[in-house]
Amino acid sequence: MEIRPDKKLITKSWLTLITISIVIVLFALLLLIIPALDSDIAFSQFTYYLWLIIIGVILLMWVITVPIMILWIKNLTYFIEDDKIVIKKGILTKVKQNIPFRMITDFMLERTLYDRWLGIGSIKIQTAGQTQNATGYEGKLSGLINWDELHEKLRSDLSEARSSSKEIADLPKVNEGALENILIELKKISNILEKGE
Repeated sequence: MEIRPDKKLITKSWLTLITISIVIVLFALLLLIIPALDSDIAFSQFTYYLWLIIIGVILLMWVITVPIMILWIKNLTYFIEDDKIVIKKGILTKVKQNIPFRMITDFMLERTLYDRWLGIGSIKIQTAGQTQNATGYEGKLSGLINWDELHEKLRSDLSEARSSSKEIADLPKVNEGALENILIELKKISNILEKGE
């Protein structure tokens, strides 16, 4: 099953950028206290340069972040297969991440404030000691509209994968010495048949 993140993920990214921009402006307003504390600093000149820098930083952030954000989300695709989850992502460097069900320990549902407001969710994929990320999870399926149904489906798929692997583990163990003896006997029979022809 192929799943693409909903367009609301782009809206969430816009809201995040707006929030960061507001925090930067609030920080700038706090910096306006500096001229009031030091009479040697000209208030009008300080204010002019401060707002020039703040507006420049915000514009630079938007110009760099918006195209990257849109391309990243556009190139993000998830595939739920019988035995694994595949995440395809990347802009310049394409990454295809395979996460087999046998390595997955759990799925964690995550809904931030913006996610809840927009009606989307994310599912984090946790594995048994396999993660190389500082985040503590192997993969993340973001921007999902049907997050609740998918979360339940993934949990049931995980249960099925565990039960089938348990059935394989419960099969009787084959004696390797016996297999070697059978192979030796088969080679002897093959040599006898070749000599007889």
